[in-house]
Amino acid sequence: MQKPLPFDEAFVRKVAETYPTPFYLYDEAGIRQSCRDLNSAFSWCPGFREYFAVKALPNPWIVKIAKEEGLGADCSSLPELILSERVGLTGEHLMFTSNNTLTHEYQKAISLGAIVNLDDLTHIDYLKETVGLPELLCFRYNPGSAREGNVIIGKPEEAKYGFTESQLFEGYSRLRDLGVRRFGLHTMVASNELNGDFFVETARMLFDLALRLHSELGIHIEFVNLGGGIGIPYRPEHKPVDLRAVGDNIRRLYESMIGSTSLHPMKILMENGRMITGPHGFLVTTAVHHKNIYRDYVGVDACMSNLMRPGMYGAYHHITVLGKENAPHDQLVDVVGSLCENNDKFAIQRSLPRVDRGDLLVIHDAGAHGHAMGFQYNGKLRSAELLMSADGTVRMIRRAETHNDYFATLDFSELACGVQA
Repeated sequence: MQKPLPFDEAFVRKVAETYPTPFYLYDEAGIRQSCRDLNSAFSWCPGFREYFAVKALPNPWIVKIAKEEGLGADCSSLPELILSERVGLTGEHLMFTSNNTLTHEYQKAISLGAIVNLDDLTHIDYLKETVGLPELLCFRYNPGSAREGNVIIGKPEEAKYGFTESQLFEGYSRLRDLGVRRFGLHTMVASNELNGDFFVETARMLFDLALRLHSELGIHIEFVNLGGGIGIPYRPEHKPVDLRAVGDNIRRLYESMIGSTSLHPMKILMENGRMITGPHGFLVTTAVHHKNIYRDYVGVDACMSNLMRPGMYGAYHHITVLGKENAPHDQLVDVVGSLCENNDKFAIQRSLPRVDRGDLLVIHDAGAHGHAMGFQYNGKLRSAELLMSADGTVRMIRRAETHNDYFATLDFSELACGVQA
Protein backbone atom coordinates (compact mmCIF):
# COMPACT_ATOMS: atom_id res chain seq x y z
CA MET A 1 0.00 0.00 0.00
CA GLN A 2 1.12 3.52 -0.77
CA LYS A 3 0.57 6.78 1.07
CA PRO A 4 -0.17 9.92 -0.95
CA LEU A 5 2.31 12.78 -1.26
CA PRO A 6 1.63 16.46 -2.00
CA PHE A 7 4.53 16.54 -4.49
CA ASP A 8 6.27 14.33 -7.06
CA GLU A 9 9.83 13.35 -7.91
CA ALA A 10 10.39 16.21 -10.37
CA PHE A 11 9.32 18.77 -7.77
CA VAL A 12 11.62 17.36 -5.07
CA ARG A 13 14.61 17.08 -7.41
CA LYS A 14 14.15 20.74 -8.31
CA VAL A 15 14.06 21.66 -4.59
CA ALA A 16 17.17 19.55 -3.95
CA GLU A 17 19.12 21.61 -6.50
CA THR A 18 18.91 24.52 -4.04
CA TYR A 19 18.69 22.67 -0.72
CA PRO A 20 20.83 19.51 -0.58
CA THR A 21 19.37 16.47 1.13
CA PRO A 22 18.59 15.57 3.79
CA PHE A 23 15.91 18.15 4.52
CA TYR A 24 12.48 18.40 6.06
CA LEU A 25 9.66 19.59 3.82
CA TYR A 26 6.39 20.78 5.38
CA ASP A 27 3.09 21.18 3.55
CA GLU A 28 1.51 24.46 4.69
CA ALA A 29 -1.88 23.71 3.16
CA GLY A 30 -2.09 20.41 4.98
CA ILE A 31 -1.16 21.97 8.32
CA ARG A 32 -3.82 24.65 7.92
CA GLN A 33 -6.43 22.04 7.06
CA SER A 34 -5.63 20.05 10.20
CA CYS A 35 -6.12 23.20 12.30
CA ARG A 36 -9.46 23.88 10.60
CA ASP A 37 -10.69 20.30 10.97
CA LEU A 38 -10.09 20.31 14.72
CA ASN A 39 -11.62 23.75 15.22
CA SER A 40 -14.66 22.71 13.19
CA ALA A 41 -15.15 19.54 15.27
CA PHE A 42 -15.48 21.68 18.42
CA SER A 43 -17.26 24.69 16.91
CA TRP A 44 -20.23 23.92 19.17
CA CYS A 45 -18.12 25.04 22.16
CA PRO A 46 -17.60 28.84 22.00
CA GLY A 47 -14.62 28.70 24.36
CA PHE A 48 -12.80 25.90 22.56
CA ARG A 49 -9.14 26.50 21.83
CA GLU A 50 -6.39 24.21 20.57
CA TYR A 51 -2.96 25.07 21.95
CA PHE A 52 -0.42 23.77 19.43
CA ALA A 53 2.21 21.72 21.28
CA VAL A 54 5.31 23.69 20.33
CA LYS A 55 7.60 20.80 21.30
CA ALA A 56 6.29 18.87 18.29
CA LEU A 57 7.68 21.35 15.76
CA PRO A 58 9.35 24.38 17.38
CA ASN A 59 9.68 26.65 14.37
CA PRO A 60 8.26 30.21 14.38
CA TRP A 61 6.89 29.85 10.86
CA ILE A 62 4.83 26.84 11.94
CA VAL A 63 3.66 28.49 15.17
CA LYS A 64 2.69 31.57 13.13
CA ILE A 65 0.56 29.42 10.80
CA ALA A 66 -1.15 27.89 13.82
CA LYS A 67 -1.76 31.35 15.28
CA GLU A 68 -3.32 32.53 12.02
CA GLU A 69 -5.71 29.57 12.25
CA GLY A 70 -6.80 30.60 15.75
CA LEU A 71 -4.59 28.28 17.76
CA GLY A 72 -2.66 29.15 20.89
CA ALA A 73 0.64 27.59 21.92
CA ASP A 74 1.36 24.97 24.56
CA CYS A 75 4.89 25.53 25.88
CA SER A 76 7.05 23.42 28.17
CA SER A 77 10.22 25.52 28.46
CA LEU A 78 11.57 29.06 28.44
CA PRO A 79 12.75 28.91 24.79
CA GLU A 80 9.31 27.70 23.67
CA LEU A 81 7.70 30.61 25.52
CA ILE A 82 10.10 33.07 23.86
CA LEU A 83 9.52 31.54 20.42
CA SER A 84 5.75 31.86 20.85
CA GLU A 85 6.07 35.41 22.15
CA ARG A 86 8.09 36.38 19.07
CA VAL A 87 5.22 35.39 16.78
CA GLY A 88 2.79 37.46 18.82
CA LEU A 89 1.27 34.94 21.23
CA THR A 90 0.82 36.25 24.77
CA GLY A 91 -1.70 36.13 27.59
CA GLU A 92 -4.14 33.25 27.72
CA HIS A 93 -3.23 32.25 24.19
CA LEU A 94 -0.24 30.60 25.93
CA MET A 95 -0.41 27.48 28.07
CA PHE A 96 2.70 26.71 30.12
CA THR A 97 2.74 22.99 30.94
CA SER A 98 6.10 21.92 32.31
CA ASN A 99 7.54 19.61 34.95
CA ASN A 100 10.43 19.92 37.41
CA THR A 101 10.18 23.60 36.54
CA LEU A 102 12.66 26.33 37.52
CA THR A 103 11.88 29.79 38.83
CA HIS A 104 12.99 31.73 35.76
CA GLU A 105 10.66 29.67 33.57
CA TYR A 106 7.68 30.41 35.80
CA GLN A 107 8.70 34.08 35.86
CA LYS A 108 8.61 34.31 32.08
CA ALA A 109 5.30 32.48 31.78
CA ILE A 110 3.62 34.70 34.36
CA SER A 111 5.11 37.88 32.87
CA LEU A 112 3.53 36.91 29.54
CA GLY A 113 0.16 36.27 31.18
CA ALA A 114 0.25 32.59 30.21
CA ILE A 115 -1.99 30.02 31.83
CA VAL A 116 0.35 28.19 34.22
CA ASN A 117 -0.34 24.48 34.58
CA LEU A 118 1.32 23.13 37.74
CA ASP A 119 2.64 19.58 37.70
CA ASP A 120 3.19 18.92 41.40
CA LEU A 121 1.67 19.80 44.76
CA THR A 122 4.97 21.18 46.07
CA HIS A 123 5.05 23.72 43.23
CA ILE A 124 2.32 25.74 44.92
CA ASP A 125 4.69 26.86 47.69
CA TYR A 126 7.63 27.02 45.27
CA LEU A 127 5.72 29.40 43.02
CA LYS A 128 4.30 31.40 45.91
CA GLU A 129 7.73 31.92 47.49
CA THR A 130 9.72 32.65 44.35
CA VAL A 131 7.43 34.38 41.86
CA GLY A 132 4.01 34.80 43.41
CA LEU A 133 0.72 33.17 42.56
CA PRO A 134 -1.08 34.44 39.45
CA GLU A 135 -4.82 35.03 39.22
CA LEU A 136 -5.40 31.82 37.24
CA LEU A 137 -3.81 28.43 37.90
CA CYS A 138 -4.32 24.95 36.53
CA PHE A 139 -3.31 21.51 37.78
CA ARG A 140 -2.28 18.49 35.73
CA TYR A 141 -4.14 15.38 36.84
CA ASN A 142 -2.55 11.92 36.72
CA PRO A 143 -5.34 9.32 37.06
CA GLY A 144 -2.92 6.47 37.79
CA SER A 145 -4.40 3.02 37.34
CA ALA A 146 -7.85 4.53 36.72
CA ARG A 147 -6.83 5.06 33.07
CA GLU A 148 -4.62 3.20 30.64
CA GLY A 149 -1.86 4.99 28.74
CA ASN A 150 -0.08 3.62 25.70
CA VAL A 151 3.39 2.60 24.53
CA ILE A 152 4.68 6.15 24.01
CA ILE A 153 3.46 7.88 27.17
CA GLY A 154 3.51 4.75 29.34
CA LYS A 155 1.27 3.72 32.24
CA PRO A 156 -0.04 6.78 34.12
CA GLU A 157 0.89 5.24 37.48
CA GLU A 158 4.51 4.95 36.32
CA ALA A 159 4.66 8.46 34.81
CA LYS A 160 6.48 11.32 36.51
CA TYR A 161 3.70 13.77 35.66
CA GLY A 162 0.82 15.28 37.54
CA PHE A 163 -1.25 15.22 40.74
CA THR A 164 -3.06 12.25 42.23
CA GLU A 165 -6.76 12.75 42.81
CA SER A 166 -6.36 13.39 46.54
CA GLN A 167 -3.57 15.89 45.79
CA LEU A 168 -5.90 17.71 43.39
CA PHE A 169 -8.45 18.33 46.13
CA GLU A 170 -5.73 19.38 48.58
CA GLY A 171 -4.09 21.64 46.00
CA TYR A 172 -7.25 23.44 44.88
CA SER A 173 -8.25 23.93 48.50
CA ARG A 174 -4.90 25.54 49.22
CA LEU A 175 -5.12 27.80 46.16
CA ARG A 176 -8.61 28.90 47.17
CA ASP A 177 -7.42 29.74 50.67
CA LEU A 178 -4.40 31.62 49.26
CA GLY A 179 -6.68 33.89 47.25
CA VAL A 180 -6.52 32.34 43.78
CA ARG A 181 -9.91 32.82 42.15
CA ARG A 182 -9.64 31.27 38.69
CA PHE A 183 -9.04 27.57 38.12
CA GLY A 184 -8.48 25.14 35.29
CA LEU A 185 -8.08 21.36 35.12
CA HIS A 186 -5.79 19.43 32.78
CA THR A 187 -4.69 15.91 31.99
CA MET A 188 -2.55 14.10 29.41
CA VAL A 189 -2.79 10.34 29.49
CA ALA A 190 -2.00 9.10 25.98
CA SER A 191 0.07 9.88 22.93
CA ASN A 192 -0.63 8.97 19.30
CA GLU A 193 -3.99 7.41 20.19
CA LEU A 194 -6.14 6.39 17.21
CA ASN A 195 -9.23 5.35 19.18
CA GLY A 196 -11.48 8.41 19.28
CA ASP A 197 -13.46 7.01 22.21
CA PHE A 198 -10.38 7.46 24.38
CA PHE A 199 -10.75 11.25 24.22
CA VAL A 200 -14.47 11.08 24.98
CA GLU A 201 -13.69 9.10 28.13
CA THR A 202 -11.02 11.63 29.07
CA ALA A 203 -13.66 14.36 28.80
CA ARG A 204 -16.01 12.31 30.98
CA MET A 205 -13.29 11.91 33.61
CA LEU A 206 -12.51 15.64 33.71
CA PHE A 207 -16.17 16.72 33.68
CA ASP A 208 -16.81 14.45 36.67
CA LEU A 209 -13.78 15.82 38.52
CA ALA A 210 -14.80 19.42 37.81
CA LEU A 211 -18.27 18.76 39.22
CA ARG A 212 -16.90 17.13 42.39
CA LEU A 213 -14.34 19.89 42.94
CA HIS A 214 -17.11 22.46 42.61
CA SER A 215 -19.42 20.58 44.97
CA GLU A 216 -16.85 19.80 47.66
CA LEU A 217 -14.60 22.88 47.53
CA GLY A 218 -16.90 25.51 46.12
CA ILE A 219 -14.47 26.38 43.31
CA HIS A 220 -15.44 27.06 39.72
CA ILE A 221 -13.42 25.19 37.10
CA GLU A 222 -13.61 27.51 34.09
CA PHE A 223 -11.93 25.15 31.63
CA VAL A 224 -10.87 21.56 31.21
CA ASN A 225 -7.86 20.80 29.03
CA LEU A 226 -8.20 17.33 27.53
CA GLY A 227 -4.51 17.34 26.64
CA GLY A 228 -3.35 16.13 23.27
CA GLY A 229 -2.49 12.72 21.98
CA ILE A 230 -4.76 12.49 18.94
CA GLY A 231 -2.86 10.05 16.77
CA ILE A 232 -2.11 9.95 13.08
CA PRO A 233 -2.15 6.95 10.71
CA TYR A 234 1.54 6.21 10.34
CA ARG A 235 0.80 2.94 8.55
CA PRO A 236 -1.09 2.98 5.24
CA GLU A 237 -3.75 0.61 6.60
CA HIS A 238 -4.51 2.80 9.62
CA LYS A 239 -7.44 5.22 9.68
CA PRO A 240 -7.27 8.77 11.07
CA VAL A 241 -9.30 9.72 14.14
CA ASP A 242 -12.80 10.86 13.21
CA LEU A 243 -12.59 14.34 14.72
CA ARG A 244 -16.22 15.14 13.93
CA ALA A 245 -17.40 12.07 15.85
CA VAL A 246 -15.12 12.90 18.80
CA GLY A 247 -16.45 16.46 18.93
CA ASP A 248 -20.07 15.36 18.67
CA ASN A 249 -19.70 12.72 21.38
CA ILE A 250 -18.00 15.17 23.74
CA ARG A 251 -20.77 17.70 23.00
CA ARG A 252 -23.43 15.18 24.06
CA LEU A 253 -21.44 14.37 27.18
CA TYR A 254 -21.05 18.05 28.00
CA GLU A 255 -24.76 18.69 27.58
CA SER A 256 -25.71 15.80 29.90
CA MET A 257 -23.08 16.43 32.58
CA ILE A 258 -22.28 20.16 32.55
CA GLY A 259 -24.91 21.97 30.49
CA SER A 260 -27.51 22.31 33.25
CA THR A 261 -25.06 23.06 36.08
CA SER A 262 -23.52 26.28 37.35
CA LEU A 263 -20.24 25.29 35.69
CA HIS A 264 -21.79 26.06 32.30
CA PRO A 265 -20.39 27.59 30.15
CA MET A 266 -17.10 25.75 30.68
CA LYS A 267 -14.35 25.99 28.08
CA ILE A 268 -12.80 22.94 26.48
CA LEU A 269 -9.14 23.13 25.50
CA MET A 270 -6.72 20.74 23.81
CA GLU A 271 -2.98 20.72 23.14
CA ASN A 272 -2.30 18.52 20.15
CA GLY A 273 0.94 18.72 18.21
CA ARG A 274 1.25 15.50 16.23
CA MET A 275 -2.16 15.65 14.52
CA ILE A 276 -1.60 19.27 13.46
CA THR A 277 1.76 18.89 11.73
CA GLY A 278 2.73 15.21 11.78
CA PRO A 279 1.14 14.01 8.52
CA HIS A 280 2.32 17.13 6.69
CA GLY A 281 6.07 16.83 7.28
CA PHE A 282 8.44 14.71 5.20
CA LEU A 283 12.11 13.88 5.64
CA VAL A 284 13.71 13.74 2.19
CA THR A 285 16.95 11.80 1.91
CA THR A 286 19.19 10.40 -0.84
CA ALA A 287 20.34 6.81 -1.21
CA VAL A 288 24.14 6.73 -1.16
CA HIS A 289 25.18 3.11 -0.53
CA HIS A 290 23.92 -0.44 -0.76
CA LYS A 291 25.44 -3.14 1.44
CA ASN A 292 24.84 -6.88 1.39
CA ILE A 293 26.02 -9.04 4.31
CA TYR A 294 23.60 -11.05 6.45
CA ARG A 295 20.91 -8.60 5.36
CA ASP A 296 20.55 -6.07 2.58
CA TYR A 297 21.06 -2.48 3.69
CA VAL A 298 20.17 0.75 1.90
CA GLY A 299 22.32 3.57 3.28
CA VAL A 300 20.95 7.11 3.06
CA ASP A 301 22.40 10.55 3.83
CA ALA A 302 20.01 11.12 6.75
CA CYS A 303 20.48 9.34 10.07
CA MET A 304 18.90 8.92 13.47
CA SER A 305 19.98 12.43 14.45
CA ASN A 306 17.50 13.68 11.84
CA LEU A 307 14.64 11.39 12.92
CA MET A 308 15.03 9.34 16.07
CA ARG A 309 11.49 7.93 16.49
CA PRO A 310 12.21 4.63 14.68
CA GLY A 311 15.37 4.05 16.72
CA MET A 312 13.90 5.29 20.00
CA TYR A 313 10.41 3.74 19.88
CA GLY A 314 10.65 1.24 17.04
CA ALA A 315 8.12 3.55 15.38
CA TYR A 316 6.94 2.86 11.84
CA HIS A 317 7.37 5.57 9.21
CA HIS A 318 6.26 4.82 5.69
CA ILE A 319 8.90 5.25 2.98
CA THR A 320 8.35 6.15 -0.66
CA VAL A 321 11.09 5.81 -3.26
CA LEU A 322 10.25 8.70 -5.56
CA GLY A 323 9.65 7.73 -9.16
CA LYS A 324 9.30 4.05 -8.21
CA GLU A 325 5.91 4.17 -6.52
CA ASN A 326 4.46 1.62 -8.94
CA ALA A 327 7.54 -0.60 -9.23
CA PRO A 328 7.46 -4.04 -7.59
CA HIS A 329 8.24 -3.83 -3.88
CA ASP A 330 10.28 -7.00 -4.03
CA GLN A 331 13.45 -6.03 -2.14
CA LEU A 332 13.60 -6.72 1.61
CA VAL A 333 15.99 -4.18 3.15
CA ASP A 334 16.94 -2.21 6.23
CA VAL A 335 17.13 1.53 5.54
CA VAL A 336 19.97 2.91 7.63
CA GLY A 337 21.94 6.05 8.39
CA SER A 338 25.61 6.55 9.16
CA LEU A 339 25.49 6.88 12.95
CA CYS A 340 27.72 4.57 15.00
CA GLU A 341 24.67 2.96 16.59
CA ASN A 342 22.97 -0.20 15.36
CA ASN A 343 19.51 1.22 16.02
CA ASP A 344 20.19 3.95 13.43
CA LYS A 345 17.53 2.49 11.16
CA PHE A 346 14.53 4.10 9.50
CA ALA A 347 13.07 0.75 8.46
CA ILE A 348 13.81 -2.87 9.30
CA GLN A 349 13.15 -5.64 6.80
CA ARG A 350 10.93 -3.34 4.74
CA SER A 351 9.70 -4.35 1.29
CA LEU A 352 10.75 -1.61 -1.15
CA PRO A 353 11.44 -1.39 -4.86
CA ARG A 354 15.05 -1.67 -5.92
CA VAL A 355 16.89 1.38 -4.57
CA ASP A 356 19.77 2.76 -6.62
CA ARG A 357 22.38 5.32 -5.63
CA GLY A 358 20.92 8.78 -6.11
CA ASP A 359 17.31 7.73 -5.59
CA LEU A 360 15.28 10.08 -3.40
CA LEU A 361 13.49 8.51 -0.45
CA VAL A 362 10.67 10.28 1.36
CA ILE A 363 10.04 9.33 4.98
CA HIS A 364 6.40 10.12 5.71
CA ASP A 365 4.64 11.57 8.76
CA ALA A 366 7.77 13.22 10.14
CA GLY A 367 6.21 16.62 10.83
CA ALA A 368 6.02 16.16 14.59
CA HIS A 369 8.78 15.05 16.98
CA GLY A 370 11.11 14.75 14.01
CA HIS A 371 13.53 17.63 13.56
CA ALA A 372 12.64 18.76 17.08
CA MET A 373 14.23 15.65 18.61
CA GLY A 374 17.44 15.97 16.60
CA PHE A 375 20.87 15.74 18.20
CA GLN A 376 24.56 15.99 17.35
CA TYR A 377 26.03 12.67 18.48
CA ASN A 378 28.89 11.58 16.21
CA GLY A 379 29.17 15.19 15.09
CA LYS A 380 26.08 14.86 12.93
CA LEU A 381 24.53 18.13 11.83
CA ARG A 382 20.82 18.83 11.82
CA SER A 383 19.17 19.43 8.48
CA ALA A 384 17.29 22.34 6.96
CA GLU A 385 13.53 22.80 7.29
CA LEU A 386 11.56 23.91 4.25
CA LEU A 387 7.97 25.12 3.95
CA MET A 388 5.92 24.47 0.81
CA SER A 389 3.10 26.95 0.31
CA ALA A 390 -0.18 26.19 -1.43
CA ASP A 391 1.13 27.60 -4.72
CA GLY A 392 4.13 25.24 -4.66
CA THR A 393 6.76 27.80 -3.73
CA VAL A 394 9.31 26.64 -1.18
CA ARG A 395 10.86 28.74 1.59
CA MET A 396 13.70 27.77 3.90
CA ILE A 397 12.46 28.27 7.47
CA ARG A 398 15.54 26.85 9.17
CA ARG A 399 18.95 26.51 7.56
CA ALA A 400 21.02 23.37 7.87
CA GLU A 401 23.64 23.39 10.61
CA THR A 402 27.28 23.85 9.69
CA HIS A 403 30.50 22.69 11.30
CA ASN A 404 30.87 26.20 12.73
CA ASP A 405 27.55 25.73 14.52
CA TYR A 406 28.79 22.46 15.96
CA PHE A 407 31.98 24.08 17.29
CA ALA A 408 30.38 27.40 18.32
CA THR A 409 30.12 26.58 22.03
CA LEU A 410 33.61 25.08 22.36
CA ASP A 411 36.65 27.00 23.56
CA PHE A 412 39.76 26.31 21.48
CA SER A 413 41.59 29.44 22.67
CA GLU A 414 44.04 27.69 25.02
CA LEU A 415 44.73 24.75 22.73
CA ALA A 416 47.60 24.31 20.32
CA CYS A 417 45.42 23.77 17.29
CA GLY A 418 46.74 22.99 13.87
CA VAL A 419 45.05 24.03 10.68
CA GLN A 420 41.94 26.07 11.39
CA ALA A 421 38.69 25.36 9.59
